[in-house]
Amino acid sequence: MPAGTEAFPQVPATGSGEESVPRGPDPEKQEVDFVAFVFNDAQAFWAEQFGAAGRPYENAKLVVYRSSTDTGCGAGSSSIGPFYCPLDRRVYLDLGFFDELNRRFQAPGDFAQAYVIAHEVGHHVQQQLGIDEEVRRQSAENPDDASELSVRLELQADCVAGVWGRSTYDRGILETGDLEEGITAAASVGDDRIQSQAQGRIDPESFTHGTSEQRAEWLRTGFDSGELDACDTFSGDV
Repeated sequence: MPAGTEAFPQVPATGSGEESVPRGPDPEKQEVDFVAFVFNDAQAFWAEQFGAAGRPYENAKLVVYRSSTDTGCGAGSSSIGPFYCPLDRRVYLDLGFFDELNRRFQAPGDFAQAYVIAHEVGHHVQQQLGIDEEVRRQSAENPDDASELSVRLELQADCVAGVWGRSTYDRGILETGDLEEGITAAASVGDDRIQSQAQGRIDPESFTHGTSEQRAEWLRTGFDSGELDACDTFSGDV
């Protein structure tokens, strides 16, 4: 790993036959445990959903780190934020992002963090369904459509996160008011809000993730429906 990297062991998904949570002395063990719980719960949910539909599901893996780390998609760093790499089928989470989510984006709460994790797992769901590959193909063939396709892909991942969120509510894990933490987090990372904060102006042509309103709306759509079929962000307006 690059100099200065402070990384944790990879956290395999439940059912992989490996330890699901890093063991031994760890000053951030509680936070790592929470991240691993959410990640594994989302994975188990989607494996069940795929199985019920007669489709195979290969578990992703989770890499929790601080500062920087190597990935199958190139160098990962705290400046990038959480992301999913389809080439190695891993979700990369810099724990420092959760501090930033609380301070910079003013989106505190456990479900705010859970939304971030579930969104990245949503990208793995897209990879398993072949959606990610199709979007990359269309973007390469029609570069002018790349930004819009990226937005639609990200909004779908928000919706997918909402579907999982509904399952936690139905199972009594999520309380009534917790959803608003996720809604706040989704809205806080909209392209319009981030651009306004960073540069004092908004450039819709450069959007890659969607507006605050769109992100919150699609997260809620997934939650309200509880169905993956409701997450078709590639048809009509978003």
